[in-house]
Amino acid sequence: MPVQEGKAAPAFTLKDTDGKKFSLKQQHGKNVVIYFYPKDDTPGCTKEAQAFRDLFADFEDRDVVVVGVSPDDAASHDKFRCKYDLPFPLLCDPDKTVMTKYGAYGEKMMYGKKTMGVIRSTVWVGSDGKVRKHWSRVAKAADHPAKVLEAVQTASES
Repeated sequence: MPVQEGKAAPAFTLKDTDGKKFSLKQQHGKNVVIYFYPKDDTPGCTKEAQAFRDLFADFEDRDVVVVGVSPDDAASHDKFRCKYDLPFPLLCDPDKTVMTKYGAYGEKMMYGKKTMGVIRSTVWVGSDGKVRKHWSRVAKAADHPAKVLEAVQTASES
């Protein structure tokens, strides 16, 4: 069962490009945006990463931690981060365990056919560890980070 808004986000620990462990539990007290994407250095994934990069200072100003998660290995993530100057960690989920917990891996339609794969999605976890918002299927990767930032800004203003 994928994550649900208002419920506790599933705990996880994954390694980043440097082999350091990133734990959601260690982020308690902070807002965390976790975006799941299929593959490093592909057109849609690159546009989404660049948009998160371009808005990164705005997320930081609101004390929001941004992380990307894909099944790629550390070497691929490192190359992708360096190539596009990404200021946030990219986490490795090669067996797709975390993606599955978050509803970011499963059956999807691709070119009119049902297939198993990574579902581009994003989860905003609040400072209390609960899911504030779940974008379960992101259609326009390049525009999506601005929508996430807008949701964070709107919540912080109310």
